[in-house]
Amino acid sequence: MPLTFRTALVDVGVDPKKVRLLRHQDAKADYGRTPYEMFKNDRASFELYQSHESSDRRPHLKAEYWASFVGTPDKRTLFCGLYASRYVGVGDRDVPLPHREGKTDKAGHYDLYELTLSDALKEYIGLMFVSWGDSPRARIQRQTDKVITELHREFKEAKFPGFSKFIKRLSEIELLPSEWIAILRNQRGIYLLTCPDTKEQYVGKASGTDGFWGRWQDYLADGHGGNIRLQSRVSDYQVSILETVGNSTTNVELDALEALWKEKLQSREMGLNAN
Repeated sequence: MPLTFRTALVDVGVDPKKVRLLRHQDAKADYGRTPYEMFKNDRASFELYQSHESSDRRPHLKAEYWASFVGTPDKRTLFCGLYASRYVGVGDRDVPLPHREGKTDKAGHYDLYELTLSDALKEYIGLMFVSWGDSPRARIQRQTDKVITELHREFKEAKFPGFSKFIKRLSEIELLPSEWIAILRNQRGIYLLTCPDTKEQYVGKASGTDGFWGRWQDYLADGHGGNIRLQSRVSDYQVSILETVGNSTTNVELDALEALWKEKLQSREMGLNAN
């Protein structure tokens, strides 16, 4: 029988019926920091973030304990702690959102909870991964029979998947693990942007000293990176890598490779490339 989160709760004397499971994951383009990023680098902001909830979720959150989880960049579910939960009331003041710069939770429009980290399961914080199931969008659940998929001795970032398997939204680029960023900065080549709304493709090349990472920063800065057909739209493009090149590859050779990919994918005729 696989080890489950329910078993872990019972082993430390916590009644699973008194626990609600919450999985925090925001992937919208206008979110400055994901819950995973805050949990990893700014625990105080993470605690503030999870203490505020929409009032319409109040009936689903009524429980003695909250088991807190975050979605990771590679879609796993990481345990963040077991909290004793107490409903305080409707928030009576405007509070800056820790994950969205310049945005606030308005007084009267959110519920405030007092969350106290329990010693139970504390040794597994940041080390335990569970299978959340077939409904990742169901962020509040009663079901505690989540299979524990991984247990680590120390906190580790997800491994870089390789260039051919790299697929992310532009909004996720700045939140990638530092090891991934270093790899992307040191590699040049051809990449693909895909518009989630129109399904059109754009083929581009990363030729600068900061490689793929540096080129993608241009899109994050202005939304179009200087490309004519991208200037008239706002989109959180999916970004992937078509081909990488060695350090000896010249810019002329890279231009020819970019043109070849445009021809293969017909991104001039049916996509977003203007030349």
